Amino acid sequence: MAKMSKKTAVKVAEVLKAVAHPVRLRIIELLEHNEKCVGDIVKDIGSKQSITSQELNMMKDKGVLACRRDGTKVYYRIANPNVIRLLHCVYDHCENE
Repeated sequence: MAKMSKKTAVKVAEVLKAVAHPVRLRIIELLEHNEKCVGDIVKDIGSKQSITSQELNMMKDKGVLACRRDGTKVYYRIANPNVIRLLHCVYDHCENE
């Protein structure tokens, strides 16, 4: 593997920070196979809508999630499947300890 540039290291750290929270990890897990609207995400993880919306927007800003609007609903999905692969590696590591 080539030496990581400082710019790339900063981007990698931002993505890792964006997913490094229990609520955000649960959101990503929910969105792994299909998109969901904010209301369904709130219901599934049992968090307040304002907190969930903040977490969703932060992950969208870091390129982890993407969204689309359909009328009054906003649907979120995984923007880059590499994030899922990365998290599966971390999950495997934690389960095998």
